[in-house]
Amino acid sequence: MEIAMSEMKVRYEKDVLPALQEKFRYKNRHQVPVMEKIVINSALNADSEKSWVAEVEKDIGLIAAQKPIITRAKKSISNFKLRQGMPNGVKVTLRGRQMYEFWLRLMNIALPVSRDFRGLPNKFDGRGNYTIGIVDHTIFPEISIDHDRKKNVGMDITIVTSAKTDAEAHEFLKLMGAPFRK
Repeated sequence: MEIAMSEMKVRYEKDVLPALQEKFRYKNRHQVPVMEKIVINSALNADSEKSWVAEVEKDIGLIAAQKPIITRAKKSISNFKLRQGMPNGVKVTLRGRQMYEFWLRLMNIALPVSRDFRGLPNKFDGRGNYTIGIVDHTIFPEISIDHDRKKNVGMDITIVTSAKTDAEAHEFLKLMGAPFRK
């Protein structure tokens, strides 16, 4: 799927780069923000069965088109019934071509079909990064909803940019196709 990378690269070079350079008065084109990576993270309950952990790992792998890693608890916490070494999440970091393919699928296919979607909130982390919370992973076309699912898988999708401020990151993501609320 070299098409997605070239499509996003052409869009960035032709539209985004000149627009941001003009708006923020960058002297050098290397000062213009770029998307560095996308991190997909899904937390699990401490009492999750092994089959559920494997199912979540498989689903996140299908969505990201890359094998995720299982994160494990660093120490025991008795109030959460969590023991050291137990699986407590699944995450994957996307860069390069896979990052841009995922970005296109997220913005053009998955988010518009989610129920009651009215745009993304305008809340950034203060350093130019943006996190989207997804409640139901079945909005992605890779996930078939034919077989019985025990539960829905929620996930956090963090877009890490090289922008120094939230205003720069907001404008960059808007030009890259993010549908923010008015």
